[in-house]
Amino acid sequence: MKQFSIREVIDQAVQTEKLGYQFYTTMAQQFKEESGLSKLFTTLAEKELRHEKTFSELAGIIKDEEPVNWEEAEQYLRAIVESEFFLGKNKSLPSMAQVITAEDAVNFALGFEKETLLYFYGIRDAVKEKEIVEEIINEERSHIMWLNTFKGTFRK
Repeated sequence: MKQFSIREVIDQAVQTEKLGYQFYTTMAQQFKEESGLSKLFTTLAEKELRHEKTFSELAGIIKDEEPVNWEEAEQYLRAIVESEFFLGKNKSLPSMAQVITAEDAVNFALGFEKETLLYFYGIRDAVKEKEIVEEIINEERSHIMWLNTFKGTFRK
């Protein structure tokens, strides 16, 4: 099994943000008739673009040396990347075709955000630039709260 480098981990974070942007822009368009949901997805897409830029900048400042306790962090991050959500048959972009209702979209987005959050926790623990990743983690948490609040509207 090939070992991940910290640079590959950060590159994967950039790709994750690109996937998030694609998902949210597609969902904003798909649900454009539902202004609240469309606005939420447009806002989330914009934030994914900012996160992509931040991780790209982080890739430019990290060192290529392995962080302390990298073996454990690398195994954790590999498990997330190799999960059904990221690489399995139900990975995010192919699954978008199965998102039909607004509730499907919000539930899928919640799953995406939760998996992403787990990945970013692993990155935060592996890099010296923890404060940069912590800012993104805080925003990802807010995404989950926004989506969960919106999900509550389906129950009424």
